[in-house]
Amino acid sequence: MKNVILSLLLAFVAHQSFAQTTATGTVYHDLNKNSRKETGEPGIANVCVSNGKEVVKTDKNGKWALPVGDDTGFFVIKPAEYAIPLTSDNLPKHYYLHKPNGSPSTKSEGVAPTGALPVSIDFPLWKQKLETQFSVLLFSDTQTRGLTEVNYVTRDVVEECIGTKARFGISLGDIVADDPNLFAEINGSIGQIGVPWYNIFGNHDFNRGASDDQFSDETFERYYGPSTYAFEEGQVALIGLKNVYFGPDGKYKGHFTEAQIAFVKNYLAHVPDDKLVVLLMHIPIVICDNRKEIFQLIEKRPHTFSTSGHTHTMINFWVDEKYGWTNAAPHHHFVNATISGSWWCGLKDETGIPHATMNDGTPNGYSILTFDGNKYAIRFKAARRPDDYQMNIYWSDELSKTELDTTQLRVNVFAGSTRSKVEFQLAGQTNWTPLALTPQRDPGNMLMFQQSAYLEATVNDTKLDKIFGWSMDKPSVSTHIWQGKLPTDLPPGTHRLTVRTTDAFGKTYTSYRIFRVR
Repeated sequence: MKNVILSLLLAFVAHQSFAQTTATGTVYHDLNKNSRKETGEPGIANVCVSNGKEVVKTDKNGKWALPVGDDTGFFVIKPAEYAIPLTSDNLPKHYYLHKPNGSPSTKSEGVAPTGALPVSIDFPLWKQKLETQFSVLLFSDTQTRGLTEVNYVTRDVVEECIGTKARFGISLGDIVADDPNLFAEINGSIGQIGVPWYNIFGNHDFNRGASDDQFSDETFERYYGPSTYAFEEGQVALIGLKNVYFGPDGKYKGHFTEAQIAFVKNYLAHVPDDKLVVLLMHIPIVICDNRKEIFQLIEKRPHTFSTSGHTHTMINFWVDEKYGWTNAAPHHHFVNATISGSWWCGLKDETGIPHATMNDGTPNGYSILTFDGNKYAIRFKAARRPDDYQMNIYWSDELSKTELDTTQLRVNVFAGSTRSKVEFQLAGQTNWTPLALTPQRDPGNMLMFQQSAYLEATVNDTKLDKIFGWSMDKPSVSTHIWQGKLPTDLPPGTHRLTVRTTDAFGKTYTSYRIFRVR
């Protein structure tokens, strides 16, 4: 009898230990799309579920089990042929946060106490049409410092995106500028675009007053769920990573945690090689201190791509051995344009919105990622500008014969890279003359900076800030300016200059400049 009692007691203790250290649940087909598991709604097999480190696949009944701690975010990795529930702001509801005691107290509200672990954590999915050709809106650094700048985002970018045919959108961090209390307002605006919207954590999205890195994203989690996650669409596996790491001194760096590296490794074990793997982050991977550990997980794959924001410049990196990438074929890392340009700086236009030119002379805007199977292409879109506005030509309206000898033609091709071809032609010519990639500061941006510095130094007017906005930083060197010389024997009169560029994806854009020789 004693042995029977002892066996029952051990079984009870074992069950209690399992209940406290393991979470279980079901991924199911939500037939009526009400986000409640009901009789007759079957489980879905072979769907990945994660706790941010381990990754498991559901069994034939849609069941899963994973380790749990006192601060664990569970999420389903949406398969391409399924959709997930959305909030009223079109934010994906693909997760469950287990924080029994809630978030530590900081200057912005985190996650409320979630209490005891549910008996079953269930994730609803429903069927959607599988599309292998689709587009994605790619935002970065909306970086709002108050409702005024939320309104800038809304009028400058959001309104023109309403009606988009994009499958979904992504914001690559710095959603706000040090005030996570603004998440609700910016979500409300971007949600009006009408497509699912995923978000990446940026250094300006942190909880001020957080004691360490673990608690730096509590308000982010409250609105968006785990800051590391994944989902699939078409032939693409997308992985969102919080690569902003805060040290004990409160300073941050580009870094991937051990748990994130384990998650990427564990998830990719379930991703076939014929899929395109896309890494989403805020800080460019090329300046992360342990980027090689991520590279080792993807560099043997034939189809990879990664993208970030953060620098307020647009850069295409073809990552090679210089950065620790060992595959013979370079990895493409794209630093996206920013919605805020350079922090919503500069003179306001007739609608009251600052010019917000980026530090490399690129107008503020966003990108459109287009996927076709496991192939992709990128197109830049300047805010409130035509689709074909892809470059600025710097050439005088009028020149003397003498000035032709000393003046350089400069062209800033906003999304240009070392794989771009840029050339010019004058009316009446049949040949095209190549221009040379010559990184330098954008001439137009330098002029705006000098003008703003002059105004700030000479105008003693408290209303100046309302007219001009935030002070501009000194422009940075642009990696996408081409330079060359026009013929010096042009006759007096009016001439038409044509500049065309072909990008890394084979897309050609053309622009013109009419000038006079006197």
